[in-house]
Amino acid sequence: MELHDENSFKIRSYQSALIALERGDQDIMTLSESELSKINGVGKSILEAIRQLKETDSFTLLDELIAKTPEGILEVLQIKGLGPKKVKTLWEELGITSTHELMEACQSGKVAKIKGFGEKTQNTIIANLEFTASNAGKWLFADIEETIEGLQAKFESLAKDAEVAVVGDFARKMEIIHQAEFLIATDNPASISSALTADGSFEWNLAQSGPKTLRGQLQELDLQVWVHFCEQADFCWKKLAFTASALHLQTKVDEKETVAQKLRKGNFSTEPEFFSVNELQFIPAELREGFGEIALAKENKIPELLKDEDLKGILHNHSTYSDGKHSLRQMAEHCRDLGYEYLGISDHSQTAFYAGGLDVEKIQKQHEEIDSLNKELAPFRIFKGIESDILSDGKLDYENEVLASFDFIVSSVHSILNMDVKRATSRLITAIENPYTTILGHPTGRLLLRRQGYPIDHKAIIDACAANHVVIEINANPWRLDLDWRWVSYALEQGVMLSINPDAHEMDGYADMKYGVLVGRKGGLTKEMTLNALSADEIGNYFDKRLGKIKVKK
Repeated sequence: MELHDENSFKIRSYQSALIALERGDQDIMTLSESELSKINGVGKSILEAIRQLKETDSFTLLDELIAKTPEGILEVLQIKGLGPKKVKTLWEELGITSTHELMEACQSGKVAKIKGFGEKTQNTIIANLEFTASNAGKWLFADIEETIEGLQAKFESLAKDAEVAVVGDFARKMEIIHQAEFLIATDNPASISSALTADGSFEWNLAQSGPKTLRGQLQELDLQVWVHFCEQADFCWKKLAFTASALHLQTKVDEKETVAQKLRKGNFSTEPEFFSVNELQFIPAELREGFGEIALAKENKIPELLKDEDLKGILHNHSTYSDGKHSLRQMAEHCRDLGYEYLGISDHSQTAFYAGGLDVEKIQKQHEEIDSLNKELAPFRIFKGIESDILSDGKLDYENEVLASFDFIVSSVHSILNMDVKRATSRLITAIENPYTTILGHPTGRLLLRRQGYPIDHKAIIDACAANHVVIEINANPWRLDLDWRWVSYALEQGVMLSINPDAHEMDGYADMKYGVLVGRKGGLTKEMTLNALSADEIGNYFDKRLGKIKVKK
């Protein structure tokens, strides 16, 4: 609508209706027209649109807008930093209707010459186009999880007498999946291969395939699929080989042989037996990355990794006090019903006005409701938190007396993301050194496959957290998974505790906790080094001691 200069009042009416509908608890497709009409913002035009959606999966205004929009423009609209107005200008002045044309115009310097753009914007567009192109065909683990599990079930039904295993990136629980990779052990690969090539769900690239590997992709998704075949007798060692990273396979187990060379001997029949015969502690699949796990296994120092059931509470969550979908009561009761002992509520702070950030009056109101709910829901407990914006100079978003009213503070960057490593690191360290910072939230601000995080000196940040006893968050939202698992081991070496947080803006967001656990496990995280593996009483004491130390210093 913005792209086609629709009436601004009409645009706002759709935006308001969308917000109201998204915050509702019910599926709009199941509501009657009388129920829909009672929702704030749902007038006649919105009601008619929903009626048409129920009948045809689309509606007249949308059809009209799409009909007069070149298909490539919708792709251009997905490029970070390009809103509808800028896209409209590019379309009208340079005739750009695709990302390919946009890249050509940027590389020739035409975009920089348009009023309101300039060379800096042009360079940013180029960087964002390159980032988008580099991620084509890649998937978040969470987004492709169900599909890969479905493919495994499909292959098992096609090959009833065969053994089927998921291998590759997915088996190691990587945050980004490049292809769905499977191993099928069978004495009759030709028949299974024939059945797969005849299956219309796939588009196989036979030129890149062979008798032992089929390569192609799913028809309905831009997902590469690789299927490896082996004999039944080779299944165990082949599974280990196809699951591990190249670096893991190249790592020497002793002076003579690498992991790969040990695997080829085949002098074992199970995975645990492979590690045993080579005098190695068992290495979980998610650790087989070539990040020093062989050395640890030789010394029996692979820790017992964190498990979902180790987590006793959920910190860093949002409610309708800021930009959440569900009320504080709903968030608390659902958390309790999932079996957790406590909830940390940490709505946005006042600078985040776009997210309904809390002013002092709203904070007081929320704290009163928390006190009331804690009496009602005991022994379940709600801890008073805030996600305080880290301002441009590294300061937190409230005066100290307001910060002191919270049990804990999650300090996060949400604005001015175009920083170099020096500025970003300095900004974060200033926030870390603030005695009220309890947890450093999503340290790089990245959104996987959408935008790169701002660059930081991870070692300096982790060292600062160690010096100031600040916990680092592993944000469990599948788009974030930040702190990156590759830095978890360094944090643990420095004695920095981590906290698995879903950054939930609705009750269903709690389900993301498992992805945070996966990331923690990949980095070697243990129960003992996880903040929210503490019980309600233990974490309450932890928060009280921190606040007590601040008051003593004063």
